[in-house]
Amino acid sequence: MRAVSPALALVPEDGNGYARLYGEPLFKLPNDLYIPPDALEVFLDAFEGPLDLLLYLIRKQNFNILDIPMAQVTRQYLAYVDQIRLSNLELAAEYLLMAAMLIEIKSRMLLPVRKADNDDAGDPRAELVRRLLEYEQMKLAAYQIDAVPQVGRDYFRPQIYIEQALVTRWPDVAVIDLQAAWADVIKRTRLTEHHKISREELSVREHMSAILRRLQSQRFVEFTELFEPSRGIPVLVVNFVALLELAKESLIEITQAEPFAPIYVRLAYSPG
Repeated sequence: MRAVSPALALVPEDGNGYARLYGEPLFKLPNDLYIPPDALEVFLDAFEGPLDLLLYLIRKQNFNILDIPMAQVTRQYLAYVDQIRLSNLELAAEYLLMAAMLIEIKSRMLLPVRKADNDDAGDPRAELVRRLLEYEQMKLAAYQIDAVPQVGRDYFRPQIYIEQALVTRWPDVAVIDLQAAWADVIKRTRLTEHHKISREELSVREHMSAILRRLQSQRFVEFTELFEPSRGIPVLVVNFVALLELAKESLIEITQAEPFAPIYVRLAYSPG
Protein backbone atom coordinates (compact mmCIF):
# COMPACT_ATOMS: atom_id res chain seq x y z
CA MET A 1 0.00 0.00 0.00
CA ARG A 2 1.14 3.54 -0.70
CA ALA A 3 0.85 6.04 2.09
CA VAL A 4 -1.21 9.14 1.42
CA SER A 5 0.35 12.52 2.09
CA PRO A 6 -1.04 14.31 5.18
CA ALA A 7 -1.93 17.24 2.95
CA LEU A 8 -4.55 15.07 1.25
CA ALA A 9 -6.34 14.60 4.56
CA LEU A 10 -7.17 18.30 4.87
CA VAL A 11 -10.79 19.32 4.45
CA PRO A 12 -11.41 21.20 1.15
CA GLU A 13 -12.19 24.89 1.50
CA ASP A 14 -15.56 24.65 -0.30
CA GLY A 15 -16.83 22.14 2.28
CA ASN A 16 -18.11 19.70 -0.37
CA GLY A 17 -15.56 17.02 0.31
CA TYR A 18 -13.22 15.20 -2.05
CA ALA A 19 -15.95 12.84 -3.24
CA ARG A 20 -19.30 11.33 -2.26
CA LEU A 21 -19.64 7.83 -0.86
CA TYR A 22 -23.23 6.49 -0.76
CA GLY A 23 -24.47 10.08 -1.07
CA GLU A 24 -22.42 11.40 1.83
CA PRO A 25 -19.46 13.82 1.31
CA LEU A 26 -16.02 12.35 1.99
CA PHE A 27 -13.84 14.93 3.79
CA LYS A 28 -10.88 12.63 4.55
CA LEU A 29 -9.20 10.17 2.24
CA PRO A 30 -8.62 6.64 3.64
CA ASN A 31 -5.11 5.96 4.87
CA ASP A 32 -4.94 2.69 2.94
CA LEU A 33 -6.04 4.23 -0.40
CA TYR A 34 -4.03 2.79 -3.28
CA ILE A 35 -3.85 4.54 -6.66
CA PRO A 36 -2.27 2.43 -9.46
CA PRO A 37 0.53 4.16 -11.38
CA ASP A 38 -1.40 3.96 -14.69
CA ALA A 39 -4.80 4.94 -13.23
CA LEU A 40 -4.72 8.39 -14.79
CA GLU A 41 -3.16 7.61 -18.16
CA VAL A 42 -4.72 9.68 -20.93
CA PHE A 43 -4.10 9.20 -24.65
CA LEU A 44 -4.82 12.48 -26.42
CA ASP A 45 -4.19 11.20 -29.96
CA ALA A 46 -5.10 7.89 -31.55
CA PHE A 47 -3.30 6.76 -34.69
CA GLU A 48 -4.30 4.13 -37.20
CA GLY A 49 -0.79 2.91 -37.85
CA PRO A 50 2.88 3.92 -38.23
CA LEU A 51 2.28 5.97 -41.38
CA ASP A 52 -0.51 7.87 -39.63
CA LEU A 53 1.82 8.71 -36.75
CA LEU A 54 4.62 9.83 -39.09
CA LEU A 55 2.26 11.99 -41.12
CA TYR A 56 0.94 13.55 -37.90
CA LEU A 57 4.45 14.44 -36.69
CA ILE A 58 5.37 15.97 -40.06
CA ARG A 59 2.19 18.00 -40.56
CA LYS A 60 2.00 19.16 -36.94
CA GLN A 61 5.44 20.78 -37.16
CA ASN A 62 4.97 22.01 -40.76
CA PHE A 63 7.90 19.99 -42.09
CA ASN A 64 8.38 19.71 -45.83
CA ILE A 65 7.34 16.17 -46.65
CA LEU A 66 9.79 16.12 -49.59
CA ASP A 67 12.69 17.07 -47.25
CA ILE A 68 11.98 15.31 -43.94
CA PRO A 69 14.42 16.05 -41.08
CA MET A 70 14.98 12.41 -40.25
CA ALA A 71 16.87 12.96 -36.98
CA GLN A 72 14.13 15.03 -35.35
CA VAL A 73 11.22 12.95 -36.69
CA THR A 74 12.90 9.67 -35.71
CA ARG A 75 13.53 10.95 -32.16
CA GLN A 76 9.87 11.96 -31.71
CA TYR A 77 8.65 8.72 -33.28
CA LEU A 78 10.75 6.56 -30.95
CA ALA A 79 9.52 8.52 -27.93
CA TYR A 80 5.94 7.66 -28.85
CA VAL A 81 6.82 4.01 -29.46
CA ASP A 82 8.42 3.81 -26.01
CA GLN A 83 5.12 4.97 -24.50
CA ILE A 84 2.95 2.37 -26.22
CA ARG A 85 5.42 -0.43 -25.49
CA LEU A 86 4.63 -0.02 -21.79
CA SER A 87 0.92 -0.70 -22.26
CA ASN A 88 0.52 -2.77 -25.42
CA LEU A 89 3.49 -4.77 -26.65
CA GLU A 90 1.57 -6.38 -29.53
CA LEU A 91 0.55 -2.97 -30.88
CA ALA A 92 4.09 -1.69 -30.57
CA ALA A 93 5.47 -4.44 -32.85
CA GLU A 94 4.05 -2.78 -35.97
CA TYR A 95 5.46 0.58 -34.90
CA LEU A 96 8.87 -0.96 -34.14
CA LEU A 97 9.10 -2.17 -37.75
CA MET A 98 8.67 1.41 -38.98
CA ALA A 99 11.15 2.60 -36.35
CA ALA A 100 13.75 0.22 -37.78
CA MET A 101 13.06 1.62 -41.25
CA LEU A 102 13.54 5.20 -39.99
CA ILE A 103 16.82 4.32 -38.31
CA GLU A 104 18.01 2.62 -41.51
CA ILE A 105 17.16 5.70 -43.59
CA LYS A 106 18.89 7.96 -41.06
CA SER A 107 22.05 5.78 -41.09
CA ARG A 108 22.13 5.71 -44.92
CA MET A 109 21.94 9.46 -44.99
CA LEU A 110 24.95 9.68 -42.64
CA LEU A 111 27.10 7.39 -44.79
CA PRO A 112 29.33 9.15 -47.34
CA VAL A 113 28.35 8.68 -50.96
CA ARG A 114 30.95 6.98 -53.12
CA LYS A 115 31.81 8.64 -56.40
CA ALA A 116 31.26 5.40 -58.32
CA ASP A 117 27.69 5.18 -57.04
CA ASN A 118 27.01 8.90 -57.43
CA ASP A 119 24.87 8.50 -60.54
CA ASP A 120 22.77 5.58 -59.30
CA ALA A 121 22.39 6.59 -55.64
CA GLY A 122 19.06 8.25 -54.87
CA ASP A 123 17.54 9.89 -51.80
CA PRO A 124 17.03 7.20 -49.10
CA ARG A 125 13.85 9.00 -48.07
CA ALA A 126 12.20 8.67 -51.51
CA GLU A 127 10.34 5.43 -50.80
CA LEU A 128 9.10 6.71 -47.43
CA VAL A 129 7.94 9.98 -49.00
CA ARG A 130 6.06 8.07 -51.70
CA ARG A 131 4.25 5.94 -49.12
CA LEU A 132 3.39 8.98 -47.00
CA LEU A 133 1.96 10.91 -49.96
CA GLU A 134 -0.15 7.93 -51.06
CA TYR A 135 -1.40 7.41 -47.51
CA GLU A 136 -2.29 11.11 -47.18
CA GLN A 137 -4.26 11.00 -50.44
CA MET A 138 -6.19 7.93 -49.30
CA LYS A 139 -6.86 9.54 -45.91
CA LEU A 140 -8.20 12.74 -47.49
CA ALA A 141 -10.37 10.68 -49.83
CA ALA A 142 -11.75 8.77 -46.84
CA TYR A 143 -12.62 12.06 -45.09
CA GLN A 144 -14.42 13.30 -48.22
CA ILE A 145 -16.38 10.06 -48.55
CA ASP A 146 -17.27 10.16 -44.85
CA ALA A 147 -18.55 13.74 -45.28
CA VAL A 148 -21.10 12.56 -47.86
CA PRO A 149 -24.52 12.14 -46.17
CA GLN A 150 -25.26 8.48 -45.52
CA VAL A 151 -28.57 6.70 -45.11
CA GLY A 152 -29.15 5.71 -41.49
CA ARG A 153 -26.47 8.05 -40.13
CA ASP A 154 -27.34 11.53 -41.45
CA TYR A 155 -30.84 11.01 -42.80
CA PHE A 156 -33.53 8.37 -43.08
CA ARG A 157 -35.62 7.45 -46.08
CA PRO A 158 -39.35 7.76 -45.44
CA GLN A 159 -41.32 4.56 -45.83
CA ILE A 160 -44.96 4.72 -46.88
CA TYR A 161 -47.14 1.65 -47.23
CA ILE A 162 -49.14 1.70 -50.45
CA GLU A 163 -51.68 -1.03 -51.05
CA GLN A 164 -51.12 -2.40 -54.52
CA ALA A 165 -54.55 -3.81 -55.24
CA LEU A 166 -57.52 -1.71 -54.18
CA VAL A 167 -60.96 -3.29 -54.47
CA THR A 168 -63.90 -1.05 -53.67
CA ARG A 169 -66.04 -2.61 -50.98
CA TRP A 170 -69.55 -1.25 -50.89
CA PRO A 171 -71.56 -1.56 -47.70
CA ASP A 172 -74.12 -4.34 -47.64
CA VAL A 173 -77.73 -3.29 -48.23
CA ALA A 174 -79.97 -3.93 -45.24
CA VAL A 175 -83.17 -5.89 -45.80
CA ILE A 176 -85.28 -3.05 -44.43
CA ASP A 177 -83.83 -0.66 -47.04
CA LEU A 178 -84.64 -3.10 -49.82
CA GLN A 179 -88.20 -3.43 -48.50
CA ALA A 180 -88.61 0.34 -48.39
CA ALA A 181 -87.37 0.70 -51.97
CA TRP A 182 -89.78 -2.01 -53.13
CA ALA A 183 -92.67 -0.38 -51.28
CA ASP A 184 -91.87 2.93 -52.99
CA VAL A 185 -92.00 1.26 -56.41
CA ILE A 186 -95.39 -0.32 -55.61
CA LYS A 187 -96.73 3.01 -54.33
CA ARG A 188 -95.80 4.88 -57.51
CA THR A 189 -97.14 2.05 -59.65
CA ARG A 190 -100.57 2.20 -58.03
CA LEU A 191 -100.79 5.90 -58.79
CA THR A 192 -100.61 5.24 -62.53
CA GLU A 193 -102.20 1.81 -62.86
CA HIS A 194 -105.34 1.08 -64.83
CA HIS A 195 -107.79 -1.65 -63.96
CA LYS A 196 -107.41 -4.25 -66.64
CA ILE A 197 -108.22 -7.92 -66.49
CA SER A 198 -105.93 -9.99 -68.66
CA ARG A 199 -103.99 -13.22 -68.56
CA GLU A 200 -100.30 -13.20 -69.28
CA GLU A 201 -97.67 -15.86 -68.87
CA LEU A 202 -94.59 -14.38 -67.26
CA SER A 203 -91.17 -16.08 -67.08
CA VAL A 204 -88.74 -15.34 -64.28
CA ARG A 205 -85.83 -16.58 -66.44
CA GLU A 206 -86.70 -14.17 -69.21
CA HIS A 207 -86.75 -11.27 -66.80
CA MET A 208 -83.41 -12.41 -65.35
CA SER A 209 -81.89 -12.37 -68.84
CA ALA A 210 -83.37 -8.94 -69.52
CA ILE A 211 -81.90 -7.53 -66.32
CA LEU A 212 -78.46 -8.95 -67.14
CA ARG A 213 -78.57 -7.44 -70.64
CA ARG A 214 -79.54 -4.11 -69.12
CA LEU A 215 -76.65 -4.19 -66.65
CA GLN A 216 -74.09 -5.13 -69.31
CA SER A 217 -74.53 -1.80 -71.04
CA GLN A 218 -74.31 0.30 -67.87
CA ARG A 219 -71.96 0.09 -64.92
CA PHE A 220 -74.54 1.06 -62.28
CA VAL A 221 -78.34 1.12 -62.63
CA GLU A 222 -80.60 2.59 -60.00
CA PHE A 223 -82.93 0.09 -58.43
CA THR A 224 -86.11 1.90 -59.51
CA GLU A 225 -84.98 2.11 -63.14
CA LEU A 226 -85.19 -1.67 -63.48
CA PHE A 227 -88.98 -1.55 -63.17
CA GLU A 228 -91.59 -0.24 -65.57
CA PRO A 229 -94.70 0.75 -63.58
CA SER A 230 -96.78 1.06 -66.75
CA ARG A 231 -96.63 -2.71 -67.32
CA GLY A 232 -98.56 -3.45 -64.16
CA ILE A 233 -97.97 -5.03 -60.78
CA PRO A 234 -97.70 -8.66 -62.01
CA VAL A 235 -94.78 -7.77 -64.26
CA LEU A 236 -93.17 -5.80 -61.44
CA VAL A 237 -93.49 -8.76 -59.06
CA VAL A 238 -91.92 -11.17 -61.55
CA ASN A 239 -89.17 -8.66 -62.29
CA PHE A 240 -88.46 -8.27 -58.57
CA VAL A 241 -88.35 -12.06 -58.12
CA ALA A 242 -85.91 -12.25 -61.05
CA LEU A 243 -83.76 -9.61 -59.35
CA LEU A 244 -83.71 -11.59 -56.11
CA GLU A 245 -82.77 -14.78 -57.97
CA LEU A 246 -79.82 -13.02 -59.64
CA ALA A 247 -78.65 -11.72 -56.27
CA LYS A 248 -79.02 -15.22 -54.76
CA GLU A 249 -76.87 -16.70 -57.55
CA SER A 250 -74.25 -13.93 -57.00
CA LEU A 251 -74.65 -12.68 -60.56
CA ILE A 252 -75.43 -9.14 -59.47
CA GLU A 253 -74.53 -6.89 -56.54
CA ILE A 254 -76.94 -4.56 -54.78
CA THR A 255 -75.08 -1.63 -53.21
CA GLN A 256 -75.81 1.54 -51.31
CA ALA A 257 -73.25 4.28 -50.54
CA GLU A 258 -74.74 5.24 -47.17
CA PRO A 259 -77.97 4.84 -45.19
CA PHE A 260 -81.05 6.28 -46.91
CA ALA A 261 -79.07 6.76 -50.13
CA PRO A 262 -80.33 5.46 -53.50
CA ILE A 263 -79.85 1.76 -54.09
CA TYR A 264 -77.87 0.70 -57.15
CA VAL A 265 -77.55 -2.61 -58.97
CA ARG A 266 -74.54 -3.77 -60.98
CA LEU A 267 -73.03 -6.96 -62.36
CA ALA A 268 -71.05 -8.97 -59.81
CA TYR A 269 -67.29 -8.44 -59.83
CA SER A 270 -65.39 -11.40 -61.23
CA PRO A 271 -61.57 -11.52 -60.64
CA GLY A 272 -61.07 -13.75 -63.66
